[in-house]
Amino acid sequence: MASKGSIRLAKKRPDRYHHGDLRPALLEAALRTIQKQGVHALTLRAVGKDLGVSQTALYRHFADKAALLAAVAREGFRMLRLALLGGWEQPGKRLEGFVGMGVAYVRFAVENPSHYRVMFSVNLDRAERDPELEAEGAGAFQVLVDALVELQRAELVRRDDPQELALFIWAIVHGVAMLAIDGRLQKAHPDVDGLVRYSLERLRTGIWLAP
Repeated sequence: MASKGSIRLAKKRPDRYHHGDLRPALLEAALRTIQKQGVHALTLRAVGKDLGVSQTALYRHFADKAALLAAVAREGFRMLRLALLGGWEQPGKRLEGFVGMGVAYVRFAVENPSHYRVMFSVNLDRAERDPELEAEGAGAFQVLVDALVELQRAELVRRDDPQELALFIWAIVHGVAMLAIDGRLQKAHPDVDGLVRYSLERLRTGIWLAP
């Protein structure tokens, strides 16, 4: 017990996160900030303050804001790749899988708008120096390319260059996704899934071979 008049030193508050679970907590805090305030408001210092951790602890995981954004983008592309695979494979591939991928893509964007904005709306300066990010982005796109190649082998889709065909399809679905997460479709067309299916049906008439 401290004697009267003695000075009681305040103990420094320890970081609330152990080394092993700080990284996912930082990613979650970054996503919250992006969702509420936008990417421009994100800083490593603010994220650390939000979590109550020291800068030293932060820099063990991310050197700067660019590194944190790259990690968010990597996670987003991984999640998108898995969503696209599920959309393609679960209905049994073919036409149903083609539509399923489109629906899965837009659903991913709507359910994960912070990831999506970082993945496609931010200039990731570190992308060329981050092979993992480059691999995840390429892997997500490759799901669509592989599906188109399979459809071409089954003589269901035109024999155009699959990479160029995939870019054409992505541009259309990406446009729907951006309008959806910006809130510009809800009044005009509240059934986003229905709009995706309509868009893909119109697109299909241009790339599908006649039976």
